[in-house]
Amino acid sequence: MKLLIQPEDGVSPLVRAISQARQTIEIVIFRFDQREIERALAAAVSRGVSVHALIAHTNRSGEENLRKLEMRLLGQGITVARTADDLVRYHAKLMLIDGRELFLFAFNLTHQDLDRTRSFGLVTRSRDMVREAARLFEADVKRHPYEPSSDEFIVSPVNARKQLAAFLNGAKKQLLIYDPQVSDDAMIRILEKRAKAGVDVRIIGKLGKKADGVSAQKLSMRLHTRTIIRDGKSAFIGSQSLRKVELDARREVGVVFRDAKIVSRLIEVFQQDWEQNVDSTGDAASRPAAKVAKKVAEAVAQELPPVVPMLHEMVREVIGPDGAVDLDVTQVESTVKDAVKEAVREAVKDAVEGA
Repeated sequence: MKLLIQPEDGVSPLVRAISQARQTIEIVIFRFDQREIERALAAAVSRGVSVHALIAHTNRSGEENLRKLEMRLLGQGITVARTADDLVRYHAKLMLIDGRELFLFAFNLTHQDLDRTRSFGLVTRSRDMVREAARLFEADVKRHPYEPSSDEFIVSPVNARKQLAAFLNGAKKQLLIYDPQVSDDAMIRILEKRAKAGVDVRIIGKLGKKADGVSAQKLSMRLHTRTIIRDGKSAFIGSQSLRKVELDARREVGVVFRDAKIVSRLIEVFQQDWEQNVDSTGDAASRPAAKVAKKVAEAVAQELPPVVPMLHEMVREVIGPDGAVDLDVTQVESTVKDAVKEAVREAVKDAVEGA
């Protein structure tokens, strides 16, 4: 079993695994803009590997972009299927290599998730895990019901609520949690109950409402993992947050496992992230990068001079003095300021995160 840590590990382990495939690759895609992976999949097809992609029926990029991705993959000889639309969202991320190695991701196959986001992935050759992932892939490709046969393979909305509740309830000493949105009432009650029993419960991410004894703080970099480390001995990595929609109405996948080295490494990363995000001084350098970026961006946008006269001049240079220029002054100024604000925000965020 191997642990992938983002953004440190990047795309290389995934490209390497695809390049080493000899017979089959089965991959589930929610969001995807990694052309290195796309080229590796196409190269696998060219050397005789059967590549099958299951693409989510919808995501925020829209149907047009999903269709473009689908057509590109089909053009490269990859078999493509779309997930059913019976669930609110299909958010699972996994890849099977030669039917014997499972890559399970908490991250999407995008530059943002791989280059600038705290996330984790797991690589395993456990026969039980590989078998369950293959069964789920086949069921979702064929749009058949999936029935789990392993308590460690966590699938929403099938067994996730039951198994994750049991996992949390089993904590005796500590729960270290990465989660962008802990908001499910039943899960929060479990965390509060464990805290009252003396369990150290800490969350990097967001806690939807106050829970006595539970500490939570945001991460300075973008967070896109759902990870729970229990008592320093076992862990969960997956795509489902402890919130109702991801437990009960979406396709999400994760695994519970025991591996001393990986659990130890997860604890080490968590402690580093936790300590780096404690704002004890209150000065700007220690605040989350997003807050600093937002303040600077707003200040810059506030001070922008009128942009419309300059825009008219630029348009005239492009289309000539006789060209008609009909601009909505308010809309143009607002659009430019928003664009500048976003650019400044991203630049400052990058600078603070890299400091």
